[in-house]
Amino acid sequence: MELNKRQMEILEIVKANVPITGEHISERLGLARATIRPDLAILTMAGYLDARPRVGYFYSGKKPAQSIEESMIGMKVRDFQSMPVVVTEQISVYDAICHIFLEDVGTLYVVDNDSYLTGVLSRKDLLRTSLGGNDLNKMPVHVIMTRMPNITYCKKQDTLIDVAKKMIDKQIDSLPVIEENVDGLNVVGRITKTNITAAFLSLGDEHEL
Repeated sequence: MELNKRQMEILEIVKANVPITGEHISERLGLARATIRPDLAILTMAGYLDARPRVGYFYSGKKPAQSIEESMIGMKVRDFQSMPVVVTEQISVYDAICHIFLEDVGTLYVVDNDSYLTGVLSRKDLLRTSLGGNDLNKMPVHVIMTRMPNITYCKKQDTLIDVAKKMIDKQIDSLPVIEENVDGLNVVGRITKTNITAAFLSLGDEHEL
């Protein structure tokens, strides 16, 4: 349910002045009591306010949908990112396969000798290579990895909504979180669909009555 501007103002007045009567609310708004009566009825029926006879209105704790949307927009990568699983360019495809299953991740991030991001390896990349009859112990991962500039990444200050859009557009399951410097990109974390789902689900707990 989306509240209008006056209903949002009433909620703020009640939160700051509980308990408060309808008459005092109307005075603070500079409106007649009869004018805000429908708004008070809607807020009470929707569960945003509790009304007690001869006492006044109380804020129930329920948050309007607008507040949830604002919370989602405010969610940043830095608050929900996980530790990245990083390998070097020289590691073999066989060892990379062992890494990805031992760490139980869907993506490995490949770095050069200076620890700068140079590639990404997904489970699909490794599976496709393992089915090709290649000697996996002799083949280095830099032969099959996705390279820059074809790597999609994000930064700590990005919002989860923006990251989710990138994942959907690119049809990928995770992004490396990077910090830029003059020489390259440092991998400082990873953000996955699981991270994003858990973050959005947490809003339900925060906004329960």
